[in-house]
Amino acid sequence: MPRPSRQIDQVLLASGRALYPAHGAAKLSVRTLTEHAGVNQAMFHYHFKSKDAFLETLLQQMYETLFAALDGTARADGPALERLRHALRAFGGFAREHRHVVARLWMDALGGEAVAQAFFRRNAPRHVALLTGLLDEARRAGALRELPPLQTFVFLMGSVMMPIVFASGLFELGGAMKALRPAFDAQVMSDAAIAQRVDLALATIGVAPAPMPAPTPAPARKAARSKQKGSA
Repeated sequence: MPRPSRQIDQVLLASGRALYPAHGAAKLSVRTLTEHAGVNQAMFHYHFKSKDAFLETLLQQMYETLFAALDGTARADGPALERLRHALRAFGGFAREHRHVVARLWMDALGGEAVAQAFFRRNAPRHVALLTGLLDEARRAGALRELPPLQTFVFLMGSVMMPIVFASGLFELGGAMKALRPAFDAQVMSDAAIAQRVDLALATIGVAPAPMPAPTPAPARKAARSKQKGSA
């Protein structure tokens, strides 16, 4: 049976996941958090010492879930291109499930919140290195074009992540946008839609087919036929 202290730890983290998207780092107070969790503030400080330490634990715990899935995919057997495909789908699925947290995290980082900025400094190099490593492996195998690695990475993230994290925020505004939400969820946010977007993006940066020979202009064709008749 888990120790009671461990249960309180997890209850507080669950409340943090629920409250962080709406409040952000600046406005999420210890009092709001403990009231939501039904825990007294002394127990909060016993487990986490400070709000910044709590947020660091909360965000890192979520990130490790994502990175474990990506790392497992990268280490699996099979062609690099297919492992990259599955990793991007996993990335998209994670972003969809946690899109409000991801969006808030970006807003906090851009707003100068130290916890969010430290999170990106600590973790962004990990998944960037993993995905660009897969890109490089697929390129060396002849499955992708010779393109700058970071340019390719940014293109893929724009294709897979941007519609999930940022475009979906438009529908939180309600109003006339609300009527489009069912179609957006089906055509952009579903597993099938994410997979289709990944496939389209990879096809764009894939090895281009060999160019077809240019058609012979009509006058040249007539001249060739006349020459053949004359030789006959």
